[in-house]
Amino acid sequence: MFRSFLACTFLTALAAAPGLADTPASNRASNPASNPASSSASNSASSSASGSASSSAPSAASTPIPTAPAVDARAYIVVDYRTDKILAAKDAVARVEPASLTKLMTAYIVFQELAAGKLKLEEQVTVSEHAWRSEGSRTFIELGKPVSVEDLILGMIVQSGNDATIALAERIAGTEETFAQMMNANAKRLGMVGSHFENSSGLPSPQHYTTARDLSLLANAMIREYPQYYKWFSVREFEHNGIKQQNRNGLLEKDPTVDGLKTGHTDSAGYCLVTSSLRDGMRLVSVVMGSTSMKARETASAALLNYGFTFYDTILAVKGGAVLASARVWKGQSASVDLGIKDDLYITLPRGEAGGIKTAADVPPRLVAPLAADAVIGSVRVFAGGQTLATVPMHPLQGVAAGGWWRRLIDTIRLWFA
Repeated sequence: MFRSFLACTFLTALAAAPGLADTPASNRASNPASNPASSSASNSASSSASGSASSSAPSAASTPIPTAPAVDARAYIVVDYRTDKILAAKDAVARVEPASLTKLMTAYIVFQELAAGKLKLEEQVTVSEHAWRSEGSRTFIELGKPVSVEDLILGMIVQSGNDATIALAERIAGTEETFAQMMNANAKRLGMVGSHFENSSGLPSPQHYTTARDLSLLANAMIREYPQYYKWFSVREFEHNGIKQQNRNGLLEKDPTVDGLKTGHTDSAGYCLVTSSLRDGMRLVSVVMGSTSMKARETASAALLNYGFTFYDTILAVKGGAVLASARVWKGQSASVDLGIKDDLYITLPRGEAGGIKTAADVPPRLVAPLAADAVIGSVRVFAGGQTLATVPMHPLQGVAAGGWWRRLIDTIRLWFA
């Protein structure tokens, strides 16, 4: 009886085996011999590029991009926010004093606490003597009197108040020294390998330093992770205790596309400025360190931003969640699976070259269930003119569970002939 059953099963599977030669084109794309770069998998990937991908090669050689403008700064960098591509830089990893740009890290940790519910905007913070006696820029909070967290944040960001900054640090960590440990831990997590903090406000100290590159990483993280709080960086003025002070970032008045971030200055650090600008959906971040005047740091920042926007473009190359390839699945509840990437993939390239971008999906030749939704299955490659611009792993857009015992048995036999 069992031999008859097994023979019947074998003949059924064998009869189905020739059908393997008639596998749809989207399944053949998963076989390396089928040249996935020219398969329907690469075609579907190309069509997912929101119109930015093209089936034709660039028509002409790209025009060389001129060098970045000479600006009054000891160090600088300008990067694209979405891709973190460096568009121009000078001594970007050289150690420099951050001055009040330190407050960007303090603000980042404050936003962490707010987002986690550990800190409330309406909460009242009693001002300590250490905060009240702080030197440099001040919000003029009063000793022993309560101030709301929101007012302290505005005092820190808009007025660059050292007293407000220290009050926030003490509320979060108990002491400013302990808060500095939190700053350094976050710097390490963000990849700010050239930074070390000893205080929350940016007062000079021998072991208190950063780099232009590190500050660009911090600015990008701030904008990406806490968009709900980013609005405070574009506030033009703030009044506390009857004293109104203007935001020292003059580009907020001069350029309507600028919406942040922070100024800094000490005699030893010079004039510093981290700026972010959004134009036609493209956001750039510039960091200028050690300029000779307030006007010089603004002129340098504006020149670097204009350079980046003029000569570069950032486009959506592959849409997250779009079907880039479909592949045959063995021993699964479903006979096929759609593959794609989780998040939108952006590419920064010289302006005018977006038309030459192509995509190709590379899929393994044999997929066997179960397939988890987070499993890495092949990759999608973005290229232009023969140069690979990015390679990103693909995942199932929906997981595929293992099939029943009959499906697994039939597919096991079919795989003998595949």
